[in-house]
Amino acid sequence: MGLYHLNHGLVLLAVAVILLKTTPTNVACAETGVASVYSSKSGSRTASGQRLNLSGLTAAHRTLAFGTKVRVSNPKNGRSVDVTINDRGPFVRGRIIDVTPAAARELGFSGLAPVTLEPN
Repeated sequence: MGLYHLNHGLVLLAVAVILLKTTPTNVACAETGVASVYSSKSGSRTASGQRLNLSGLTAAHRTLAFGTKVRVSNPKNGRSVDVTINDRGPFVRGRIIDVTPAAARELGFSGLAPVTLEPN
C-alpha cells in the first residue's frame, strides 16, 4: 500500500462533512423568536449588494442564504408574509429576523413582534 492509498469510506465521510459545513443554512423547520423592523435609510446597500428597499418584502437573517424565501407569521394576529432574505442581521440578542417596514405592516406590527419563520 502506497502513500496515496485512501480508505474510500473515510473520503466520502470527509466530503459529506465538508458539504454540511459549507452549504448555506436553509430553514428546515419552523424557527420562533422576535422580529424587528429595519430602521436604515432606503437606498443603502444590503449585505447581498442590493439596495435596501423599505417598501419591498425583504429581510435580514444571520445565516439563511441570500435569495431564500421564508414565510414570517405573527401568532398574535394570525397574519403572515413571504419575504426574501437579502441582508445579514439582526445583531441584537434574542431577535431572529429584521423585516422591512412594508413586511412589518403586512404582519401588523411596528417595532418588535414575536414571529415564526417557515420554509417557503
